[in-house]
Amino acid sequence: MPRTLFVIIEMMRNYMVKDGFIGCDIEYIYRDRFAPGNRVELIWKGPEAFNRIFGAVRDARSFICLEFYIFRNDDTGRELAEILKEKARQGVAVYILYDHFGSIGTPRSFWRELAGAGVRVGASYVFKFYAPFKYAHRDHRKLIIIDGKEAFTGGLNIANEYRGFHLRQKKGWRDTGVFIKGPAALALFGKFRKSWRLWGKGPLDPDPPGEALHIESPAQGPPPAEGPLPAEGPLPVIPIFAGSGRGRRRLRRLLYYSINHARKSILLTTAYFCPSRRMVETLAAAAARGVDVKLLLQGHTDVPMAKYAGMMYYDRLLRAGIEIYHYLGQVLHAKTYVFDQVWSIVGSANLDFQSLRWNDEGNVGILDEGFAGMLRDVFMEDLSNADRVSLEKWRQRPLGDKIKERVFSFMRRRL
Repeated sequence: MPRTLFVIIEMMRNYMVKDGFIGCDIEYIYRDRFAPGNRVELIWKGPEAFNRIFGAVRDARSFICLEFYIFRNDDTGRELAEILKEKARQGVAVYILYDHFGSIGTPRSFWRELAGAGVRVGASYVFKFYAPFKYAHRDHRKLIIIDGKEAFTGGLNIANEYRGFHLRQKKGWRDTGVFIKGPAALALFGKFRKSWRLWGKGPLDPDPPGEALHIESPAQGPPPAEGPLPAEGPLPVIPIFAGSGRGRRRLRRLLYYSINHARKSILLTTAYFCPSRRMVETLAAAAARGVDVKLLLQGHTDVPMAKYAGMMYYDRLLRAGIEIYHYLGQVLHAKTYVFDQVWSIVGSANLDFQSLRWNDEGNVGILDEGFAGMLRDVFMEDLSNADRVSLEKWRQRPLGDKIKERVFSFMRRRL
């Protein structure tokens, strides 16, 4: 690289400062680079997210890579499978990587039919009798790469409950994801390629584009009440994909850096909240220095044991002045973290031991006020459908709940 261009790039990185958050500090902590010049579309709520996903897959011309924790043999999974089979018959290279435990209910015949149509299928963390303890690890990522130019990641799995086809529900679980168009999509393709080399069958041979896309700033209009929000760009995006003990340590360091550097607000939405004592004390310290800390957690839950284990820490958090809200209605499954309305993390990682100590997780970080503002607006709308937990009311909860909290707190490292 010519020295002049190198200096210009480094100057741009040094000036990528948003309040107390510095781009080069984030890069140093996570040991990865921001990819500049991306258009990012926030999708949340309802079937619009799946319409967007299915439409992007149908438009693929060269290759499609999918990596999911859950890929079910239900209406949603079969519809996507049919699209993938058709694309494979058209000559598009299609690769699917699924987690063995997360998709354990999906029959082998489902995967055989996909393979018979030309789709390459691989499974991660398959149970081995000679290494049973490794089965505690999960590939919890949700990732789609389209032609190396567009990517989806977030909390959505491929299953009816996320789309709203579950038990006659008209609305799916409350979740959040992003579509990214630009250089970051190619960086995310590199993450998938690494996973495929580890778990897939045979080589991965798509032909990614050699040049990054230039993204123009889109015209802005009023955001819809729900569904996809207008694309923002061009934005810097950093992949935060943890697939090893070292990667998970970096993810934890980045979360602690983000909490410790916040000066105004911390808005945390997480499906499964089972924090370490260090996390609890770090959040309490942020509130003590005047930061507005809000936690949006599940009301109705699909994993009661995890919910009760996390409730063990409510008293300490509430006494510190942290606001805790329980989401009402559908199951909350989103994982979004917004700091000072400038630095955001969106993806698959929850604030629990399973995500931060055991799982392979996929997230992206975006250092931009506009995108963080959109996430803040979504957060505040969610609060309008949430119940705030007061300290006085919390201390009057039933004795049975207190007993469950004590019991399940001993299992918190495995929930």
